[in-house]
Amino acid sequence: MSQNSMSLKTLLDNRHSVRSFLQKPVEAELIKSIFQQAQKSASNCNVQPWQTYVVSGDTRANLEKALMTKLMTDPTPAPEFDWTPRYQDKHRDRQFGSANALYTAMDIKREDKQARQMAMAKNWQFFGAPHAVFFCMEKYLGIMGAVDVGIYAQNVSLLLEEAGISSCMQGALGQFPIEVKEALKIPESMGILFGMSFGYAKPDADANKTRTERVDLDESVLFFE
Repeated sequence: MSQNSMSLKTLLDNRHSVRSFLQKPVEAELIKSIFQQAQKSASNCNVQPWQTYVVSGDTRANLEKALMTKLMTDPTPAPEFDWTPRYQDKHRDRQFGSANALYTAMDIKREDKQARQMAMAKNWQFFGAPHAVFFCMEKYLGIMGAVDVGIYAQNVSLLLEEAGISSCMQGALGQFPIEVKEALKIPESMGILFGMSFGYAKPDADANKTRTERVDLDESVLFFE
């Protein structure tokens, strides 16, 4: 990493989801160094439950083909972890706000369902990114393991940002686990939580102009003295 690394505050200010990437691979040694640094992430009782699969090159290309074939033939999601909750009230409002921000940036109208479906399908093309990572854990670990993996994934994202590499967290990459597990020889005891595409952002892509708002501190944090 650069000796002139950005502060954590700057990284958080700068980081945003990128959904269009240059066809420019990230140097393999840089990727390894980032994931090596992420190994220092905190975890409950230091169990380090994350099992991480990073795909590039031919493996990534073949996996994209398999996922798109699945999407075209049988698009019913079959995630290995509980995705049944549906957002309600203010959470649903924020979900709609996020979607509206994205589709507005891409000039896709609300009634244009085909364009929205095509934009959604890009999840399984990794948004054109040359690399993707699948965040997995042993299924028995439950919610505590998922918390630890989330901490780890956030650290990976910020370390990528520090190195000038953009990313997009994607729950969608956990929706079709069979194809991914077959391609990467992931054992049945291991579950795919979610994934993330990463690489160098296309600077002028409309999708990358999307920005979302954060609620006021007083709504999210209560201070007691």
